Amino acid sequence: MKTPKRIQPLIEEGIIDEVISRLMSGKEADVYVVRCNAEIRCAKVYKESAKRGFKQAVLYREGRKTRNSRRSRAMDKGSKFGREQQEQTWHNAEVDALIRLTNAGVRVPQPYMCIDGVLVMELVTDSEGAVAPRLSELELSAKQAAEDHATVMGFVVRMLCAGLVHGDLSEFNILQDENGPVIIDLPQAVDASANNNAEFMLLRDVNKMSSFYGQFAPELLKSRYAQEIWKLFEDGELQPDIKLTGIYAQNTAKADVDGVMQEIESAIAEEQNRLERRAAAESLS
Repeated sequence: MKTPKRIQPLIEEGIIDEVISRLMSGKEADVYVVRCNAEIRCAKVYKESAKRGFKQAVLYREGRKTRNSRRSRAMDKGSKFGREQQEQTWHNAEVDALIRLTNAGVRVPQPYMCIDGVLVMELVTDSEGAVAPRLSELELSAKQAAEDHATVMGFVVRMLCAGLVHGDLSEFNILQDENGPVIIDLPQAVDASANNNAEFMLLRDVNKMSSFYGQFAPELLKSRYAQEIWKLFEDGELQPDIKLTGIYAQNTAKADVDGVMQEIESAIAEEQNRLERRAAAESLS
């Protein structure tokens, strides 16, 4: 096939030997199957910001930091240089996320390099060497759906423990190889502590997955994994190997405002009495 313009420099530099086929075209990138020496890999070619269909990207960029103050100022001002740096940051975010999540024990494709908006990474395949299907293409038994859902919830927990929320997790961003689910598409991953939208995105991610797997295992439709995971995270109790229950009981008890105010007033009165006694004692000395 004809070599895409963005991949041509990598062929000229000997990084990629051949473009075999187009794998998919998405809202943020086109993905190609390529040959690198004897290895078959994939090359993700990011689209320019003006051509990307990813909505509200600014919500995902919140909290991302750059160590270079000049780049940071330029990105804030929206200058041409700043827009270029913003694009580079968007591309590098996926590489950084893939590395962090691999180290955290989450199954993701192995990244090899990202050059000029082209990410070369592992091609996830099935047991016969064909490209692994997306989760959306599969019909699952109730047992497999429950098991895979538990696996994905474990990945979500490990991601959050590593400080990240996927932000766009769905059956279209998970591949299924012979060993189970593999999480893909991470340029929009957000910082769980620095992004004000992290809770909303985590809840949306988890609820989407419970809804999908719930088609095959209906008991999952009544689960509340999203609320459980975020509450554990907020309370500082989330651990990578924690056993989830899918149960979350929100505290709906009415606050005893009158009781609290009485305690405050009592403490104020007690402190006032203490000060008066101290003043009286000092006047007699």
